Amino acid sequence: MGADMSGRGVIRRAVAGQRRDVVVGSLLGAAHQTGEALVPVLIGLIVDRAVVRPDGGALAAWLVVLAVVYAMLSYGFRFGARAGERAAEQAAHQLRLDVVRRVLAPHGGAEAGRPPGALVNVATEDARRVGALNMALTLGIAAVVGVVAGAVLLLRASVPLGLLVLIGAPVLMALGHYLARPLEHRSQAEQERAAHASGVAADLVAGVRVLKGLRAEPAAVARYRSTSQASREANVRAARAAALQTGLMLTLTGAFIALVALVGGRLVLSGSIGLGALVSAVGLALFLPGPIAVLAWVGAELAKARASAARIADVLAAPGETTGGTTEPATPASGELRLHGLGHAGLHGIDLTVRPGEHLGIVVTDTADAATLLRCLARRCDPDRGHVELDGTPVTELAPAVLRSVLLVAEHDAQLFDGTLLDNVTAAAPAGADPQPAMDAAAVDEVAATLPGGTAGRIGERGSSLSGGQRQRVALARALAADRSVLVVHDPTTAVDAATEARIATGIRRARTGRTTVLVTSSPALLAATDRVVLIDGGTITAEAPHEDLVRDHPVYRSAVLT
Repeated sequence: MGADMSGRGVIRRAVAGQRRDVVVGSLLGAAHQTGEALVPVLIGLIVDRAVVRPDGGALAAWLVVLAVVYAMLSYGFRFGARAGERAAEQAAHQLRLDVVRRVLAPHGGAEAGRPPGALVNVATEDARRVGALNMALTLGIAAVVGVVAGAVLLLRASVPLGLLVLIGAPVLMALGHYLARPLEHRSQAEQERAAHASGVAADLVAGVRVLKGLRAEPAAVARYRSTSQASREANVRAARAAALQTGLMLTLTGAFIALVALVGGRLVLSGSIGLGALVSAVGLALFLPGPIAVLAWVGAELAKARASAARIADVLAAPGETTGGTTEPATPASGELRLHGLGHAGLHGIDLTVRPGEHLGIVVTDTADAATLLRCLARRCDPDRGHVELDGTPVTELAPAVLRSVLLVAEHDAQLFDGTLLDNVTAAAPAGADPQPAMDAAAVDEVAATLPGGTAGRIGERGSSLSGGQRQRVALARALAADRSVLVVHDPTTAVDAATEARIATGIRRARTGRTTVLVTSSPALLAATDRVVLIDGGTITAEAPHEDLVRDHPVYRSAVLT
């Protein structure tokens, strides 16, 4: 995207990226507007040269010329509009891609303080509004040509009328720009409210089962109603601003055209211009409101585009959660993971080495400390003190995307997406890899048996057609199928029955043989299948031994995993 992340920078790139279509559309649009301006002039000539002085041959010739002009303006409108629309759609598409790339960027940060619905609104409606500026620019340039052509033709008919148009049109354009300022501010407020309403709606849909279980539907509906009403009021205010701006511009335009007609009428009465010139002047006076109204509309579109561009720029310029690195990891990765004096939030001086191929369990008595540990391992944040190493290289020196190709942290609340069960499992799997071992290890065969179509059955948005335990198994299978050298899994079986949990514990051990695996969990079944377990209590490591030994000898550990 470049260095300029301002709203103006977004607009400049959206226009510059489609310069060819904008130029082509503008030229063809200018041909259309010029043809529209020539029509009344040609009719005036026909009146003077073939009607006032009847001449059948001249009439036929001028009618042919008129037909050619009509064909030219029709062609110009059709293909000019096509080029402008293509430029608008392609620019909007590119902006959507830019926003999505920023949201999905390994260094994160774009989603901070923004609900998913708000980001969707930025990537769709805001991108559309900025992209539409290309169409507005195409039509606006053509409209300027139309106004200039009308003024020149009027100058040929009458210097006073031409000068009146040349002076009055720029004044109208300046007034249109001034009147569009309130619309820009209200349009931005409208988009903010709409984005917030979309975010609330997305959250409600995602948590509908929980809300029903808690019988909290009335409170949720009241919350959405309040947000929706605020969005509606902002939309109404923006619509009022647009209506006021359009109404005032139409009034000013009408007054301007009336003035042109008045001056033209006086010139006819004084004998300064003839009947044909009068027809041409009246026709041009009727033509001019069209391009002038387009210029007013362009001002309104520019106001909306500026407001939306500022919102897009905020997302694109959002600071990342971490800074990038450039070092490549060791190839092939051995999978050794080390924590040296790691301190962040509630964690203090964590020193831990996970040997290559080891199956390690970590029990954290404080859920907040567990979340902090996972964030540091996933490099969603960098620790305040100490560091994490992967195969002897600090992870801060590795590019986030490269790091995640070796180390995967599968968090407890991992989301599924709308699609088939198999598509979800293989989302991060290497090309051509067999997903069956991962599905067997996570007991996904039982999930597939409940779906019409088996593994080809659709599971709905966020796995809505599955139970909590089934969603956990699919998410675990996806993490296993990714086949990373180091896998960190957080509480993958909290909603799974005991028998299935024991099967999964054995399956993970089998599927991850020879590769480093860290299970951050309090499940006795999963911990019993590990080589050793580390206990973090009060933000520090307080014990380290096989599961059975800790259950027997350590009261805090026993309380954490058995109660």
